[in-house]
Amino acid sequence: MSQSPDSRSLLSASSQLNLMEVESIDDKEFDIPQVDTPPTLESILSQMEEEEDPFVLEDTCILNTDNMDAQSCDTSSLASSDSGDPAHLKRHEHTQKPALFESSLNLLPPVSHNNMTSDRKRRPLDQNTAVHGSVLRLSLLKGISTQIAAATDKVDAGLPTAIIMSGVIAVGTSHGLALVFDTNQALRLCLGSKTTGAEFGAVSALSINHDCSRLLCGFAKGQITMWDLANGKLLRTITDAHPPGTAILHVKFTDDPTLAVCNDSGGSVFELTFRRVMGMRSCDSRCVFSGSKGEVCCIEPLRTPPDFRDHPITCYSLLAMASLTKILVIGLKPTLNVWMTLPYTKSDPTSVPQLAWQFVPVQKMVNPILAFCKGDTVHFLLVKKEETGTIHVIKQRQLHLSCDIISLNWINSCSLVLVDSHEKLHVVDRPSQEVLETLDLEQVQLVYNSRHFKSLATGGNVSQALALVGEKACYQSLSSYAGQIVCLGTKSAHIMSLRNWKERLDCLLKQEHFTEALSLAWSFHEGTAKAVVGLHGDSQKRKAVISDKMVEILFQFTEYSLKKCPEQGKLQVMEQHFQDMVPVLVDYCLLLQKADLLFNQLYSRLVENMVAKGVFLESLESYIVANRLGHITTPVMKDLLAHYHDNGMMDSLERCIVHLDVTSLDIQQVVHVCWNNQLYDAVIYIFNRGMNDYITPMEKLFSVIGPRVREGRSLTGDDVVMGNKLLVYISCCLAGRAYPIGDIPEDLVVQVKNQVFEFLIRLHSGDSSQKEEVFPFIHTLLHFDTREFLNVLAMTFDDVQNDKQALEYQQRIVDILLQVMVDNPDFTPSQVGGLFTFLARQMAKPNNTLFVNRNLFDQVLEFLCCPDDDSRHAERQQVLLELLQVGGVVQFNEERLFTLAEKAKFYQICEFLYEKKHLYDRIVDCYLQDPLRKSEIFSYIHNLMSMPGYSSEEKLQVKHKVLQHMQELVSLDPGKLADLVVWHFTDEVQSIISGLQDDRLLFQFLCCLLEPQEGSQPASRLPLESEPYELLLDLMCRFEPQELLKFLHTSQHYRLEEAIQITEKYHCNEAKAYLLEKKGDIHGAFAGLLQTLKERLHVLAAEMGHGVGGGDEEEADGDLTLMRVKNSLNQMIVFCHRNCQNIDQEQRKDLWFPLLDTMMASQKEVTGLRDKHISDGLKEMTLNVLNCMSSFISLPAVIQHILQDPVYGRGKLAEIQGLILGMLDTFTYEQTLLETTTSLLNHDLHWSLANLRSAVTRGLHPRQDCCNICLQHYKRKQDASEEIIVFSCGHLYHLQCLQQKDCGWGPASELQQPWRCYKCSSSHGGRGGASAEANRSRSASLAQTRFSSGHHEKGAETHRKKLSILSEVSHGQSSEKTGFLIPAQPGTESFHLKLAPPPLFEE
Repeated sequence: MSQSPDSRSLLSASSQLNLMEVESIDDKEFDIPQVDTPPTLESILSQMEEEEDPFVLEDTCILNTDNMDAQSCDTSSLASSDSGDPAHLKRHEHTQKPALFESSLNLLPPVSHNNMTSDRKRRPLDQNTAVHGSVLRLSLLKGISTQIAAATDKVDAGLPTAIIMSGVIAVGTSHGLALVFDTNQALRLCLGSKTTGAEFGAVSALSINHDCSRLLCGFAKGQITMWDLANGKLLRTITDAHPPGTAILHVKFTDDPTLAVCNDSGGSVFELTFRRVMGMRSCDSRCVFSGSKGEVCCIEPLRTPPDFRDHPITCYSLLAMASLTKILVIGLKPTLNVWMTLPYTKSDPTSVPQLAWQFVPVQKMVNPILAFCKGDTVHFLLVKKEETGTIHVIKQRQLHLSCDIISLNWINSCSLVLVDSHEKLHVVDRPSQEVLETLDLEQVQLVYNSRHFKSLATGGNVSQALALVGEKACYQSLSSYAGQIVCLGTKSAHIMSLRNWKERLDCLLKQEHFTEALSLAWSFHEGTAKAVVGLHGDSQKRKAVISDKMVEILFQFTEYSLKKCPEQGKLQVMEQHFQDMVPVLVDYCLLLQKADLLFNQLYSRLVENMVAKGVFLESLESYIVANRLGHITTPVMKDLLAHYHDNGMMDSLERCIVHLDVTSLDIQQVVHVCWNNQLYDAVIYIFNRGMNDYITPMEKLFSVIGPRVREGRSLTGDDVVMGNKLLVYISCCLAGRAYPIGDIPEDLVVQVKNQVFEFLIRLHSGDSSQKEEVFPFIHTLLHFDTREFLNVLAMTFDDVQNDKQALEYQQRIVDILLQVMVDNPDFTPSQVGGLFTFLARQMAKPNNTLFVNRNLFDQVLEFLCCPDDDSRHAERQQVLLELLQVGGVVQFNEERLFTLAEKAKFYQICEFLYEKKHLYDRIVDCYLQDPLRKSEIFSYIHNLMSMPGYSSEEKLQVKHKVLQHMQELVSLDPGKLADLVVWHFTDEVQSIISGLQDDRLLFQFLCCLLEPQEGSQPASRLPLESEPYELLLDLMCRFEPQELLKFLHTSQHYRLEEAIQITEKYHCNEAKAYLLEKKGDIHGAFAGLLQTLKERLHVLAAEMGHGVGGGDEEEADGDLTLMRVKNSLNQMIVFCHRNCQNIDQEQRKDLWFPLLDTMMASQKEVTGLRDKHISDGLKEMTLNVLNCMSSFISLPAVIQHILQDPVYGRGKLAEIQGLILGMLDTFTYEQTLLETTTSLLNHDLHWSLANLRSAVTRGLHPRQDCCNICLQHYKRKQDASEEIIVFSCGHLYHLQCLQQKDCGWGPASELQQPWRCYKCSSSHGGRGGASAEANRSRSASLAQTRFSSGHHEKGAETHRKKLSILSEVSHGQSSEKTGFLIPAQPGTESFHLKLAPPPLFEE
């Protein structure tokens, strides 16, 4: 503790502690360092300024926090406060004051979006997922914080208000003091006194020049002082730099120590030039921006770092200013010049403008970038000097955030630190626009500058807009310098800096976030990490350092995973634990290319736990298959083989083996395991790669599948898989490719191909028996899958055109195939045809070298077209067709081929031959004769007639052929034939119709032709008269009478009289009625419908009469007949409704009364029958008729007609009692409904009128007794009669004043003139008539009341004043805004009320 202040700082001492492991901290470790003559605050403040001893700063370097422990000074902040504002302080009275010289740090972990919770499952991370860890170190400046607290509590220095950092840290207080601390947090100077504070107010702004020799202090009452930081002397007190009565918001040094700028609460900016002449110090002030043009609330001069003092842009002394509406960049030198003006986009008026400069390397040049924001968007402007000497400003990409930014600072050339209105601190990477970390500053108790922006110390004479911005202003609470940012709270100070890369990793490791730490380290390794600090040297050197650190983390992660493994519990829990961790180890070891580390050191630790061992071995599969891991050490391979085998993971084992280096395998052991478990891919791979043996795998596979195929046994799924693998393997070997992956070495390609050919053409196998056929391997492959084997050979033959030896093998294999398959009953026609199709394709090639005897083709033709064998007919035809299509026709005699094809009924073969000879009409016969393709004839004919490639003669021949077979085509598909006729046979329609003899077929054809369905061609293309439609109508009456009405509705081509005759001929009454109605014969149509109804009622009565004792079947028939009666009745009711609109009353009775008589007569017929269901149905239908006819026939006429019936005329009304009562019930219901509706309407009308009357008779009470326009008493002259208008808002006017202001709604008489309140309409911008009219619906007069003075009979008073009161009611309010009548003064005036009728209005 005896070390000098410069040899050891508080922060360097704190770096020796690991606070994550030690709960209590030794207070001595954080004592404030000793100084030579340590002053106390009490002694400093009690001394006079001229008696202060000179105090020279011993160290002007910045605070050294690089070596600080990552966690030793981490802290969140305290809740925000506005320094010195009592309203703000009351919110935080619960916050405990820190003790003087407090030794322990209040440590709170940073809230980072990138740090994952401890209970989250750690799975292998995607390398593309960015992990940043804790980027920013937020540390409490304990020495400064304790001095601030002591100054507040013991010497009444006031709360801190501003902070600035350069070579030293200066803190201003609310009582006018400035405390200066050195880099060791020792208090070196206390500038000012409480007397000065009482005169100048609080320190509102601070600035230190570039060499740390001068300090500028701005005060809340407008003064500015300059102090010498070497000896603490006051050099200048500036009181006239700006207009009085405004607070200093900002004061800033420029690069020139004699030039500064300040910004006051009036929104103006002034340039301060410091001069010293003859030992006298002075200051000249010049206004560079007036607040009357737009209030500036933020200024930022361009301060050049020491490394860029020679930058060409420094000579302009640039200054950025942010007003409430725009950004300006001006140059103070050599003359005042505005270089850029940029208005804001629309933003929240409470948003605080922010400015920050930073020199950034862009395109191999270093130029300043201005970052500015107002709201949630940060803009970047690149400022550069052109060769012409002008300043050029270039817009860069914007940064959008979802928060309101109140502070903006650069911490290096790529990273910014932002604070939002919720006091969340965001670290943002500018190139990628990615938020790297978010910290919570709520408990820092951030100092706000609201009092200064409101200028409370000078009376609060600021604009409302500036005061609104000041609510969130904290410009003086954060200061950045050389990669560090200090942050001021009401009782503490903090410093922020970027952590170096090791600290960021250590933070994650201490939280046991190993996966995230490895991901972050890998991003350092690959150069993709953001905000990296502390990595130096070239790329290889950096990678080596990071690689060593990652190896260290991998070891820690391994020990952690074994230590944290649950000792008890379910096996699944342990497996899940290691599945989250082990793949991460494997992944990063392979990324670092340290397989020896993985298998020799990490694996040896994981083997101790059997679960971890199993998870490790299983996790290797994905990396082996992805070819990221090709070699495994022998012990690991042995364990992997045993584990996969014991757990039945044979498919996974096979996938691994075929991707591994064969040298790492125990070939004998692996082959034994693979063969016993049918891992054929692995067996082939080991033999090929390990021993260059390509034949033994085929022999082994043939030995398994060959006997089963030759014996004709059904093959299992495994057999099929094995056979397919064998075919693919042979194909790969003949094509020069390795199986299952890769390629055969170039020097072995020809050798392997020849070996495979030799193997295939072997006469006998090695373990042949006497019963074995010759060429057993080709036999086996042909029987297994002839087509695929021939496809393999076809692909091989395409690749051996220039290989003489391969061509010899090719001819040899063809000869063997012919020898084996021709005349062999074991092969089907399809297999034999496939062989000759294969041969025909090969022989059709221009460079063909194969020789095949033509007689063999003739022999195959006889075999396929054998007329005595009807089996496999379609198969044999398809095989022969394929053979012809690939060029086999050149091998046959066409005449003989045609004869055999016709004899065998191979119609597709005939079509093929006719197509070659252009005999298309004969093809039509082929389609008609072929039962399988008969339905395709219509498409063929349509395509042939539509395509342009056929001659007119050929099309004519086809047309004649179609006409000859029309009867057959109609029976095949009349719809498709109709489409064909519409397209291509429009001229032959009449002959086609006359040629069809079968009426049923003719009906189907005409239906499709004249009634086209959806998707078919319209019949309007046909040049037809009405005869075909009438013929169709006649046929429809015979075959489908139920479709008549639909046809008559949709078709318009028939003649009306002929159609009526046809329907009458076949007794189709409903259709006839439709036609008669269409003709205009309503009564004729009605008679037809009525006849149908009577017939159905008669049928119903007959069924009821014969159904006595019937069962369910008779009951069902009765219901069906009743349903038909109901449908017929509904049809007649609709008919009557439709036609009653156009006829007179007597004609209406001629329609409705016969219908009613018919229904009532039907009831009489079924009265004595037992089926009550039918009787009730008829009664319901009769009542329906009565209800429907009541709309057209009067009720007395209906009753009179019923009573005139001879049956009911003699007093027997029992049968119709229900009908009469039903009519009376309907009348009673409608009468009650009418009375209720009338009552409700009258009640509503009475309520509305009563409310209106109450509103217009309610008195109004004016707010004052003078006119709101002329401001004179409403009784201006005692001898004049004058009208007064009072509104419901309480404003009173003379009528003449309102007329002069034109406050009427429109032209009207004097009594009925609607007025509007002049003052209310003016305050809402409604001075003009147009704007006032828009609001009329909301404040219109319900009534106008006039009060006039009356003359006494005794004549005591001659002249009386008239008072007119206009009441207004706002319709949009729930309670009407009304006043009360003005009472008359006793003995002076008497009032008579006259009501005008209320005007109509709408809600």
